[in-house]
Amino acid sequence: MHDIKQIREDPELFDKAMASRNFRSISSIILDIDAKKREVMFKLQRMQSRRNEIASLMGSAKKSGEDTSELERESVAIKREILLLEEEEEKLSAGLNEILSGIPNVPLADVPVGKDEAANKCMRVVGDIPHFDFQPKTHYEIGETLGMIDFQSAVKISGSRFTILRNHIARLERALKNFMLDVHTQEFGYEEISVPFLVNAACMYGTGQLPKFAEDSFSTTDGRWLIPTSEVPLTNMARDAVIPASELPIRATAYSACFRSEAGAAGRDNRGMMRNHQFSKVELVSVVHPDKGEEELERMTNAAETILKRLGLAYRVMLLSTGDMGFSAVKTYDLEVWLPGENAYREISSCSLCGSFQARRMSARYKSESEKGFVSTLNGSGLAIGRTIVAILENYQRADGSVIIPDVLAPYMNGVKELSKNG
Repeated sequence: MHDIKQIREDPELFDKAMASRNFRSISSIILDIDAKKREVMFKLQRMQSRRNEIASLMGSAKKSGEDTSELERESVAIKREILLLEEEEEKLSAGLNEILSGIPNVPLADVPVGKDEAANKCMRVVGDIPHFDFQPKTHYEIGETLGMIDFQSAVKISGSRFTILRNHIARLERALKNFMLDVHTQEFGYEEISVPFLVNAACMYGTGQLPKFAEDSFSTTDGRWLIPTSEVPLTNMARDAVIPASELPIRATAYSACFRSEAGAAGRDNRGMMRNHQFSKVELVSVVHPDKGEEELERMTNAAETILKRLGLAYRVMLLSTGDMGFSAVKTYDLEVWLPGENAYREISSCSLCGSFQARRMSARYKSESEKGFVSTLNGSGLAIGRTIVAILENYQRADGSVIIPDVLAPYMNGVKELSKNG
């Protein structure tokens, strides 16, 4: 949600920011409704003041035995007028909030301006791309040959864009979950939290999924929503709270299943595990003082990069353009891992600073002896586990169809050092 005061102060700058995000100029509409609302509120305050004045006059008149009929008539008229003004103010506020809730966040000054991913900026490339003396296979070819990824059963049970993992690849999923959580909690100070996978609509609104992106998520018949990421419950733990500044930063991590409808994804990544309706992820969330947001984004991105480095996977860090960033973000880094089977880099983590955008929607504040205000929120994948499995299968494959398990996962794999048909 946007601060209406900032739009009033520089509407042209706001429209320029929206244009960079492929959004229409809308400040004039916002300010027109805002002006009407403020005019109504001014009238309302005058009427309320006059109502109080009449009440005082009537009290004095009754004590002295004077006729109060004229004051009573005015009082009735004012009460009626106040009700009408309150209804009008409520309608204008609802309309203004509806518009503001559908407008993306304003990007930071150093975010590259562009319509789409073509304008993204590569910040660094890390690790060496592996070279094979054979034609590398895709993860789904490897998994099906090993008999450890079962797409047919998943389709029979749930439909397309679902996956069943079996045997040692199922164990690999559990190993990655525990490895990632251990690194983030023990080395980066995130508190591990187990979250509900169902949330109410207020939570989805708070982090920006509702109302604009309702079709991207799944809802239940009783009005709850399956989480698209554990960012939603983790961030909303700060909703309707005033956090002592001394308790900031708050850092939390959670493993969860994630559910996405993949609306508009027809024809994209139809095969394999890259774009499923259900997948698992270890999420990172930070709640910080607004002055610490950019510093925390670098820290969070480093935490996610550490997982890739420990796994020995080549990747690059991309600063997303204004047209490619998520709705709630002011700045985003994507980590893209190298996939030999696709001969391309693909996103495996996205780390975003949202500033006060989500905090305003959630009413999440901080307070110290000298200041108060809205907190800044951040979220990032640390990492998407399904895509990490994809990266391991493709980068550690051998000519005979087997796959080496990265050394760092050995303590979590119960002695399994490779994936093979016979293992």
